Amino acid sequence: MEGEPLAARTYNQVAFSIDDADYDECLARVRALGLDLREGRARVAGKGRSIYFYDDDNHMFELHTGTLDERLARYAQDNETPRS
Repeated sequence: MEGEPLAARTYNQVAFSIDDADYDECLARVRALGLDLREGRARVAGKGRSIYFYDDDNHMFELHTGTLDERLARYAQDNETPRS
């Protein structure tokens, strides 16, 4: 990121896709770097897993398993499920 560091942390982020098989290794690497982790949101199965962390300039990054198409398909399934 170029420019001045952010004055405060926000939920604005840069996201990258990772394979689910690489999730644990990526999490271990982020922890080993001593970056400030933010707790991921609980998700419905099929929507992937995320690792959120901040850099020293208050920029948030996300490493997310799965794809946007997979998430949208899962959301569509939710909308098709009859509710009582």
